[in-house]
Amino acid sequence: MSEPHTHKWLILFAVGSALLMGTVDGSIVNVALPSLTTDLHTQFHIVQWAVLSFLMGLTVLMLMAGRLGDMVGKKRVFTIGLIVFVLFSGLCGFSPGIYWLIIFRFLQAVGATMIVALGVAIITEAWPVEERGKAIGISAGIISIGAAAGPALGGFILHALSWRWIFFVNIPIGLLSLVLVRIYLPDFRPKDQAENFDFLGAFFIGLTMLTFVLAMTLTQTQGLYSKPVVSLLILFAIALLSFIWVENHAAHPMLDLSLFRDSGFSLNLLTGFTTFVCISGILLLFPFYLQLVKRMDQQQIGLVMSVVPLSLVVLGPISGILADRMGTRSISLIGLATILASYIAMTRITVFTTPAHFILLTLPNGLGMAIFQSPNNTAIMGSAPRNRLGVANGMLSMSRTLGQLAGVSLLGAFFSCRLQSYAGNAIDVTAASSGTIVRALHDQFHLAAALVAAGALVALWQTRNEWKRKSDKSTEQTEKAMPSLE
Repeated sequence: MSEPHTHKWLILFAVGSALLMGTVDGSIVNVALPSLTTDLHTQFHIVQWAVLSFLMGLTVLMLMAGRLGDMVGKKRVFTIGLIVFVLFSGLCGFSPGIYWLIIFRFLQAVGATMIVALGVAIITEAWPVEERGKAIGISAGIISIGAAAGPALGGFILHALSWRWIFFVNIPIGLLSLVLVRIYLPDFRPKDQAENFDFLGAFFIGLTMLTFVLAMTLTQTQGLYSKPVVSLLILFAIALLSFIWVENHAAHPMLDLSLFRDSGFSLNLLTGFTTFVCISGILLLFPFYLQLVKRMDQQQIGLVMSVVPLSLVVLGPISGILADRMGTRSISLIGLATILASYIAMTRITVFTTPAHFILLTLPNGLGMAIFQSPNNTAIMGSAPRNRLGVANGMLSMSRTLGQLAGVSLLGAFFSCRLQSYAGNAIDVTAASSGTIVRALHDQFHLAAALVAAGALVALWQTRNEWKRKSDKSTEQTEKAMPSLE
C-alpha cells in the first residue's frame, strides 16, 4: 500500500510533463509530413515511417520497460528514459536525411517508452490510496492534452519556425522534468533485486509485437490475404505461442501470466483495448469527411477535431474522483454506455451536417471516453500487486498503443472495403462521392458500436459475478453468526 508523500503534486507535475512530451510526440509529427517530404526530398511511403517507427517502438518496448522498472527501480528507469528522449529529440531535429530521422525517431521512442510505461505506476505508488483515482484521472487528462495539443502545436511551430523545432521544443521541457524527478521523486526500490531479466521473453514479445504491427500496417496497402501479411501473421502466432511457453517456464518471467487470472485485470484491460480500437479507427476518418465532404480547411478541421480530446481533459480528473467515492465499476459502465450511444448517434451524420451539429454528435464520444478511462485504469492498476505495478502499467500503455494501431489498420481496411462496395469498383477515398463516403462512415459507426456493446456486456457480466460473490459472502457470514446469536 502506498503512503502519502509530501511532494506528491511536484511528483505529479514532473511525471506529467514527461508524459505530455511523450504523448505530443506521438501526433505532432503528423502535421509536419508534407514539410518533411519536401525538405528531405523523399516520398510519402517513406516519410510516413517517421510516425510509424515511433509508434512501433512504443508498442514493442512498452512491456519490457515496465518489467525493467519493477526489477531495477522505477525512478532509475524513468530517469534514463528522460535522458534518452531528450538526447534523441535533439538528434531528430538535426537529422540530415529521412532515414536518419526514422532511426532517431525509433530511438526517441525507446526513451518515450520508459516514460510512458512507468509514469502512471510512479503516480500510483507516490500518491495515497484514497486519492489514487484523482491522480490517475489527472494523468489521463494530461495524456489527453498531449493528444489534443500535438497537431495544433505542430501547426503553430511549422507556421513560425522550421519542422526541426517540433523536436527541439522537447529539450527545455525534458530538462526541467529531469531536474524535478531527480530532486523530488522517491527511489522506489523493488522488493526483489536478485531477479534476472528475461531476455528470451523480451525477444519473443518484441518479435510478437513487431510482426503484428507490421502485418496491420501492410494490410492497408497489400490486403489481408497477401503473402507478406499472411507470412507475418503466421510468424506472429508462432512468436506469441513461444512467448507464452517461455513465460510459463522462466524462473523470473518478464510477464507474470498469473495477472490474467484476475478477471478484474484481464477483462478491464480487454475492454480498454476495444475502446481505443474504435476511437482510433473513427478519428482516422473524420478529417477525410471534414475535408472531402464538408470542404473545411486544415485550421477549421484542427479546431473541430480538438473537441473530443479536450473533453477528456476536463472530465478525466472528475471521473477519477467519482471512482474514488462511488467505485470504479459503476462509473466505467456509465462511460461505456455513453460511448455506445455516441456511435449510434454518429449515424445521423450526413452530407448536410453543419460543423456545430457535427460537434454535438461527436462530443458524447469524448465524454464517454473521459468517464470510462480513469475508473477503468484505476481498476486495472488496483488489481496488480505492488511489485508488478510497472508491468501492469506497461501492459496498460501497450494496450492503448496497440489499440490505436489496430484501429487505424483494421477499421481503415474495413472502411476501404465498404467504400469500394458502395462505389461498385476499386476507388480511393479522395475520388469517392460525398454520399459514398458518408454511407461507408455509417458502417464504420455500426461496427464500432458492436465492438463497444460487446465490451459493455463483458463488463456487465463481470459486475454481476462480483455482486453475486459479495452476496454469497454476506449470506455465509450471516449464517455463521446465527448460532452465536442463539
